[in-house]
Amino acid sequence: MASHHVLLLGGHGKVAQHLTPLLLQRSWAVTSIIRDPSQVPAVKQLGNNVQGKKGELNVLVRSIEDVKSQSQAKSIIDEVKPDYIVWSAGAAGRGGPERTYAIDRDAAIHFIRAAAATPSVTRFLLVSYLASRRTKPSWWSDAGWSGAEELNTKILPHYYKAKVEADEVLYKVSKERGSGFVGIDLRPGTLTDDPSSGKVELGRTKTSSGKVSRESVAKVADSLLASEGVKNTWIDLLDGEEGIDAAVSRVVSEGVDAAEGEGL
Repeated sequence: MASHHVLLLGGHGKVAQHLTPLLLQRSWAVTSIIRDPSQVPAVKQLGNNVQGKKGELNVLVRSIEDVKSQSQAKSIIDEVKPDYIVWSAGAAGRGGPERTYAIDRDAAIHFIRAAAATPSVTRFLLVSYLASRRTKPSWWSDAGWSGAEELNTKILPHYYKAKVEADEVLYKVSKERGSGFVGIDLRPGTLTDDPSSGKVELGRTKTSSGKVSRESVAKVADSLLASEGVKNTWIDLLDGEEGIDAAVSRVVSEGVDAAEGEGL
């Protein structure tokens, strides 16, 4: 298996903490970006927990919130020199709408565009959420779509506006760059801290709502990053009945894309 260097943005987040050791177990290098120096020991411990041969873990303290331009994002990418990038950062509802837009939309888009403009970067995986879309997909019921609309307009309106814009930019710039760059938009349902069952519903989920373990999100992300032949895509995710590796293999081989119907 080829070795890769992954830039992990939002490295202290719960999904990222599950993902880091999985990537290191592949003997891949990981550079984890965190905002608070006090988080360094906890992130470094993630590497200590990996048994046997492992990749190198680096930790950089940078404020993603302070990234206000594509050039600033590019400077971090140029410093780290990754070939894969994972966006697992977010405002997490703290700091009001302005902070949500600054991180979940603006900084995410700056990093997406900077990655697409860097020839050595070949994959960008963005962690979004299941209901982040503008139109009803054909595989959801009217009730399912109504639930998604209520979430997006009444419960999380600023988060929705921020995430859907970033999702669309990733899809579009990946298409524009063409071969050699893949944008993977992983879109889980409501996140839980439950241990992963190892089984998921992946690709086009039957409904717009449901739960999924953060550990399962990390395992799916790890498997997608390592998959040969994965294409520019939106992939929805819930807890389910299909084994993770089998689900990822099916989605990749069939070219499943939940962005269908969005007019992208």
